[in-house]
Amino acid sequence: QVQLVESGGGSVQAGGSLRLSCQISNQPYDWNFYCMGWFRQAPGQEREGVAYIDTDGKKVYADSVKGRFTISKDRGKKALYLQMNSLKVEDTAEYRCAAGYYVGGECKYEDWGLGTQVTVSS
Repeated sequence: QVQLVESGGGSVQAGGSLRLSCQISNQPYDWNFYCMGWFRQAPGQEREGVAYIDTDGKKVYADSVKGRFTISKDRGKKALYLQMNSLKVEDTAEYRCAAGYYVGGECKYEDWGLGTQVTVSS
């Protein structure tokens, strides 16, 4: 089955940077048709989408992270990345990568990583 494994999380002071990686293994279909994204969830809050990248490389970001986060992918390495700069305390959450295929014009995220913790202190 498909496996997604995140890495790069940790503790950092406000204003610092972190780079998250998501290694994808055993993907059974064409990688070129895979849609991918990063999500996060803080204690007591609902999961929210952070950044998405479609099959053409188009990127979409949540308003709260625009200008600070950058999503990218590497077809050769079968990996997804999230560069996070100018981190804020509000960015503290468990971050998960996810992927899937488009259904009715929307990405259906079927494959999920277990998550990596990002903690930003003041």
